[in-house]
Amino acid sequence: MAKRVFINNISAVLPNKKVSNSEMETVIGKIAGKKSRAKPVILRSNGIKSRYYGIDPETGEFNYTNASLAAEAVRNLFDSEADLHAIDSLVASTSMADQVMPNHAVMVHGELKNPPCEAVSTSGICLCGITALKYAFLNIKSGESKKSVVVASELASGIMKSENFEAECEHKISQLDAHPEIAFEKDFLRWMLSDGAGSVLVSDQANTDGISLEIDWIDVYSFANEMEACMYSGADKKDGQLVGWMNYSAKEREQLSIMSVKQDVKLLNENIVRTTVEKALSKIINKRNISAEDYDFFLPHYSSHYFRERLFEGLVNVNFSIPYDKWFTNLTEKGNTGSASIFIMLEELFTTKELKSGQKILCYIPESGRFSAAFMQLSVV
Repeated sequence: MAKRVFINNISAVLPNKKVSNSEMETVIGKIAGKKSRAKPVILRSNGIKSRYYGIDPETGEFNYTNASLAAEAVRNLFDSEADLHAIDSLVASTSMADQVMPNHAVMVHGELKNPPCEAVSTSGICLCGITALKYAFLNIKSGESKKSVVVASELASGIMKSENFEAECEHKISQLDAHPEIAFEKDFLRWMLSDGAGSVLVSDQANTDGISLEIDWIDVYSFANEMEACMYSGADKKDGQLVGWMNYSAKEREQLSIMSVKQDVKLLNENIVRTTVEKALSKIINKRNISAEDYDFFLPHYSSHYFRERLFEGLVNVNFSIPYDKWFTNLTEKGNTGSASIFIMLEELFTTKELKSGQKILCYIPESGRFSAAFMQLSVV
């Protein structure tokens, strides 16, 4: 008989102090000493007012690694080392680990120094946090694990600092380019992404005191069979195809900022709602026999306020209209923390709202990497 699966605790870590829009270039730097012309336009559109970076504001140096940020979020789940030592599975994921190898989960385990346990990392961009949770969910449901920790973390600032783009600007200047700005698809994400970590403790038993969130189901769909890559790093895009970093020399990787994160904004705008909301949710409505009226809260992970109304329209188009007063997001104050965003939202919902037994929560996590989507249903217990 399959086990029931419960989220018993949630934690979130936002490093250092809040960074306002006006302070951003002070922290992550100006490229070639010039203010970004795209920044004010992008910030007006995304609606983000503040975010956090793992960079010491006094020294300008990193005071977190991605692994240490994740480990802090995990530790915050527990009252004692003994409780941490009781876990049998650690699933830790991120879009951009501190290194290519070894995997992120074993690095987080190394930071935590809890006894030997299963350590797994799922790959992806915004979706890797929820696929990590699905691994833990299935692990417990099957009886293979009794107590798992899932953590998603992002240290996006590591790839957004201005010095990562200086070689490209110098290369453009040497080619007598009259406007040596980095390409918009690279500059765009410097003003969209921020740092943070979120973690959940998952087990086969509900809390005896206080509330738990039962995971009813998690559905994940990739539409890569239909769509080309839209958000990528460690590659360049030519004629709709990605050319990986190993095809470039070290000099070319530097001159073309190959390791930067890039977004095909036109492709994103034309397809993100149609694919990750309308197509994905239509499948789930048929599979799960759900309706919009089932839900008390809707937690959508969207990267920009620009997509809020378009997301609502997408829901309407599949006859799944959830009124705005049921929506819960903290994008404006806590920024877009990628794979960690859904956990950072859940932590705030868990700690600030008077949740009542029987209430249902629907979570939506899209990914524009090559267009994927996840939906998750939680029940308050």
